[in-house]
This record gives sequence, structure tokens and C-alpha cells, in this order.
Amino acid sequence: MLSAISGSDPLSPRSASGNSSAELQNQFLTMLIAQLKNQDPTNPMDNSQLTTQLAQINTLSGIENLNSTLSSISGQIKTDQSVQNTLLIGHGVMVPGDTLLVGEETTTPFGFDTTSAANTVTATIKDSQGNTLAQLDLGAMEAGTHSFQWDGTLEDGSPAPAGKYQVTIEASNATGELLVTPLTYAMVYGVNPTANGAVLNLGTYGTATLNQIKQIL
Repeated sequence: MLSAISGSDPLSPRSASGNSSAELQNQFLTMLIAQLKNQDPTNPMDNSQLTTQLAQINTLSGIENLNSTLSSISGQIKTDQSVQNTLLIGHGVMVPGDTLLVGEETTTPFGFDTTSAANTVTATIKDSQGNTLAQLDLGAMEAGTHSFQWDGTLEDGSPAPAGKYQVTIEASNATGELLVTPLTYAMVYGVNPTANGAVLNLGTYGTATLNQIKQIL
């Protein structure tokens, strides 16, 4: 029997000359004081130029503050993600693979992922020699991720011997055969943070990235 299981930063705080907004402000104020001391009383400074320069410096200062805020938010998000990833430890996940394990009293789930709805889906379970032990009619399925639990009963009604088996998924609709990704069940034993993101330790199944997880059981 079978049961379904539900390069450069555009906001860089440095100007083209490599000066920060604070340095530019100091330079601007120094030059402004010097100009005020030496300006011609009959031809004073243009207020519009002064206003434009002040506005540019304030804009650069605002970008620096925004960069600092974004950096702080980014660091907090990474910390939160690391904490959330550790919550996966001890949980079962469905990842790409075609292995099904049969024990004395239970079997591990299997499943598949597809981007198109299927009119018919069939799962074929084979032993290590390639012999077909059971064929399961999964019926019509919507697009998405689906997982199932096989009860380990063979075609003749006898229980399948404990061991490792392979599951092949075939799906089709009115357009023909569909491309499906078979999924296997694995337990998360640990999470290793890396520069490219978290890597899950799946024990004998090796490792997997978070992007490879199709379902959490």
C-alpha cells in the first residue's frame, strides 16, 4: 500500500578621490573660511554654488549612513539564518535522489518534484540487481513536490526484505513524458556554515545545500 505525505558597491562611502564625507566637509569648511577671508567685498561668493556644494556633501554623508545601516541589517540577517538552519537538525528532508530504505518495521519516504501537472505517475521499486519488486500507481498529480510512504509490501503480498532499493518515477500528461526529479529521504545530523551558505550533513547520504531541500518532513 501507499500513502502520500503531506564587484564594486554602488553605494560606496568613498568619493572618486577616495575621501569620506567627513573629510570632504572639513576640506570644504577650510576652503570656505579661506574664501570668506579673502573674497572681494564688491564681488561676494555666489550663494547658489555654496548651496550646491553643501547639498553634495550632505548626499554623500547620507549614503555613508545608509551603507552602515545596510551592513548592520545584512549581518543580522546572516545571524538569524544561521540560527534557523540549526533548527533543521534532527528533521527529515526530501532531497534529490532515488534511494529507498526498507527496515524491519518501516520504510523511508520517497517522492518526486515536477514543474508540470501529470495525468499519470508510476513509481517502480527495484532491488540492487535491477529486478522489479513493486510498481505503484500514484495517479494524477499537480505540479510541485510530492512525497509518499510505501508499506514495503511486494506484488505477492509478502514483505520486502530489509535493504536498500531504487525508485524510478515515470510521469506523463497529454504532451507526453514529463521530466521529474526523484527525491529521497535523509536525516539532518548537522549544519556547517560556509562562505557560500549552509551545508547540511545528511550522514550516509553525504551533504546538501539548502537550495536542494524540496520538502521538510
